[in-house]
Amino acid sequence: MRTRSLGLTLVSSLAIIVAACSSGSSSPSAAAPESQAPASEAPASEAPASQAAGSPAASMRPIKVGVVTDVGTLEDKSFNQFSNEGAEAGATATGGEHDVIVTANISDYGQNIQSFVDQGVDAVVTIGFLIGTDTAAAAKANPDIHFIGVDQGICVDEEGVSDPTFACKGDAATLLPNYQGIVFAEAQPGYLAGLVAATISESGTIGAVGGTNVPAVVNYWRGYENGAKSVNPDIKVLYQETDPDPAKGFNDQTKGRTIAEQFIGQGADVIFQIAGLTGQGALEAVCDAGIHGIGVDVDQAESLPNLAPCIVTSAEKKLKDTVQAVVESVATDTFVPGTVQYNAKSTPPAIGLSDFHDNAALLTPELQAKIDEATQGFIDGSLDPCAPIKCTVSGE
Repeated sequence: MRTRSLGLTLVSSLAIIVAACSSGSSSPSAAAPESQAPASEAPASEAPASQAAGSPAASMRPIKVGVVTDVGTLEDKSFNQFSNEGAEAGATATGGEHDVIVTANISDYGQNIQSFVDQGVDAVVTIGFLIGTDTAAAAKANPDIHFIGVDQGICVDEEGVSDPTFACKGDAATLLPNYQGIVFAEAQPGYLAGLVAATISESGTIGAVGGTNVPAVVNYWRGYENGAKSVNPDIKVLYQETDPDPAKGFNDQTKGRTIAEQFIGQGADVIFQIAGLTGQGALEAVCDAGIHGIGVDVDQAESLPNLAPCIVTSAEKKLKDTVQAVVESVATDTFVPGTVQYNAKSTPPAIGLSDFHDNAALLTPELQAKIDEATQGFIDGSLDPCAPIKCTVSGE
């Protein structure tokens, strides 16, 4: 599937992972605390304020942007869709062009990227942890094209080649100055979701349905568990991933529903979905059972309005705004290479909880105070969302 959009005007006043560890970015910002780095990664540089969405810039040139999605569907109401919307918005803001290729199989990553290289685009946005190795290889082979990897910590050797040993001895920002790996501190919104779940749970049992064992999913899950236990140390947190194959793990609504129903049978009265389209099935089961659900990545009460009554809130990372900002940085020559982390400290904040919408009554002053206190802890470094349970991918 391919779609195309063309920006009609030039806007001159707008600004503007398979890596398991990352070297620093050339950003002048201070390094983020190691505890807030994505699972298995060395600390990433924090997003510079100049790269925040909506920052002013003196000039912007029109650019052509190609997007290669992760396996699955484009209209997943979550990760692929909102990352692509950010890239499209960025291209349109520059007066440029946007195109997208929806990846059917992991084996297609490389050829899909090459398709845009052959078209002579200015920037390629690739979506997902698993496409990181192919993105790094393309960035090394095509130094005149900018590459933006969503959920990709960049780990390379001294030659700028993806390092399967995860020693990460190369300085990615220097060796691949045309490649930014966007990473989010998912453990932070996961922690906030855990605060909410433990506070509103009446049974003392909550659950989380994961997609595949990749860092973003693990960060969300462990943050959720730590946040919940900070409220109730005795709370039971049920967790299960859907499938080790990401093509199935994030795209199987039936399996998501089945896992959620099992958790509900074990007494869970709040379930957090961390599984893309699979998670929609989990939220459907939540609604059918009359309990509470928590969405992921974007405000799912808005993206799944039919399920809004049972979605209390969503653990958000500002995918659209962040991708748009980085795309626009290419057009303003303010692009920052290397792995850059977007978190509660970013300007504006790149993570958080969505509005409570139909469930606003659950957001009591006491719960709001817990959320505010935790968020401030993320900002000043006094609270580690990956403690006491570490955010570690299985097998490490």
